[in-house]
Amino acid sequence: MNNTAKKGRLTVLGAVAIGAVVALAGCSSSDPLSSGSDDTASSSDALVIGSQQYYSNKIIAELYAQALEDGGYTVDRQYDIGQREVYLPELEGGSIDVFPEYSGNLLQFYDAETTAKTPEEVESALADALPDGLTSLTAAEATDQDSYNVTKEFSEENGITSLADLKDYSGSIALGAPPENVDRPYGPPGLKSIYGVDVTSTPIDDGGGPLTAKALSDGSVQIADLYSASPLIVENDFVTLDDPENMILPQNVVPIVSDKVDQGAQDIIDAVDAALTSADLQEMNSKSQTDKESEGTIAKDFLESKGLVG
Repeated sequence: MNNTAKKGRLTVLGAVAIGAVVALAGCSSSDPLSSGSDDTASSSDALVIGSQQYYSNKIIAELYAQALEDGGYTVDRQYDIGQREVYLPELEGGSIDVFPEYSGNLLQFYDAETTAKTPEEVESALADALPDGLTSLTAAEATDQDSYNVTKEFSEENGITSLADLKDYSGSIALGAPPENVDRPYGPPGLKSIYGVDVTSTPIDDGGGPLTAKALSDGSVQIADLYSASPLIVENDFVTLDDPENMILPQNVVPIVSDKVDQGAQDIIDAVDAALTSADLQEMNSKSQTDKESEGTIAKDFLESKGLVG
């Protein structure tokens, strides 16, 4: 419920109903920003930290949150918000102050025609593409990018190890991926225009999770879009197809912050990203999905191991 609507209702209902209206507003679950963890802060000085509805992204957000708290900042966790179409307007509008993002995909969201290819080019172009009020901090070495995978059996039987090899495959190709993949530059349109490959999109709404892996394993789809740091790739012995034309841009972890995030807070977040490698991210993801550890425990262990919290 926005402030204008609240004021209007309070005027009509009068002082007797104020308490009830406030209580109802506090319990509402229609706002995506109301779905964060219980460990939230009510202070207007708190830095609101958001995350996608994706376990790995939530772990990274928790790294930032715990490091900032250790540095004396108050944080308000607002996790599991959803995809970019949902949370970016909130970030641009100032409702979120810190968000872990992925450089290449975010750049293409704002500039679908970008010609950037290398991590350095992508990072530079992203800084220019962001709207006023938002800043990209230093990108981590860690990446967790979309990757197209096939089963080992499919790869060996058809001699397919690269996206370029798919054009010689005579069978039909179903692509299992999140629903938004169909409109992404690296989705079916990109596969057709860059590699000459026709695919049929099979939406699987679990963010490249177990349902997607199962669909690939049982042959419901021939290719699956899985995030490169997902433990499911190793666990299922999937083959990640090479992308010689760099259709999928580098997707380094990069924090996006609002103007409310001062230099001290930026330095803390940058220190976390400087310590975060792809191997670290893969290990933390495995702890989440295989060992079923909470993001709070995973983040605490990582930060302590790197000497980032006292």
